[in-house]
Amino acid sequence: MQFELNAQTRTLQGSGASRRLRRANKVPGILYGGSSAPESIEIDHNELLLALRKEAFHSSLITLKLGGAAQTVLLRDVQMHAYKPLVLHTDFQRVDATQVLHQKVPLHFINADLAPGIKLGDGVVSHAMTEIDVSCLPQDLPTFIEVDLQEMKSGQSLHMSQLVYPQGVKPVLRGGDDPLVVSIATKKAVAEEVESEAKEGEAAPAAAAPAPAANA
Repeated sequence: MQFELNAQTRTLQGSGASRRLRRANKVPGILYGGSSAPESIEIDHNELLLALRKEAFHSSLITLKLGGAAQTVLLRDVQMHAYKPLVLHTDFQRVDATQVLHQKVPLHFINADLAPGIKLGDGVVSHAMTEIDVSCLPQDLPTFIEVDLQEMKSGQSLHMSQLVYPQGVKPVLRGGDDPLVVSIATKKAVAEEVESEAKEGEAAPAAAAPAPAANA
């Protein structure tokens, strides 16, 4: 999926200028990275908000049109209003086609209904991760990683190193760790775990009441 955004150079700085931009239905942002200096930019709010509602936008290469030129960028950060559908600020990073990048991409879990652990073992799928950090060249960046659960049995789990990655894409494993991605547990095991946690909560000692002050 291809995404394009139109941006303009932002000349005025400061919180007051940002508030005026937002009242004009514009979003202040920053464009950085590569061999060029960081640039302050502004983007139409509705155009950006519509793009942000698409999952793929968060992990795809974006063509940013600025000053008559097109640049390839990645969305690196976005600040939203606490409870309104308002974008307050956004960061984009320039992408060098020759440099390996790190990017988080979402996981798409498929065929859970066909897994033996679900069909025959009365199991429950437990998602330990919903996105994953990968490294690749920009042209190889996937919009998501597919996780096929079709062969999973009760008690089985999948770790990052066991997933199937597109050509040129590698998981970012830190410190020799191989984090759990997804597992299938029996409903009995889940119930026992919940019961055990409940008992631990009941066994936790209550806070001691403060001793009464001695009479003067």
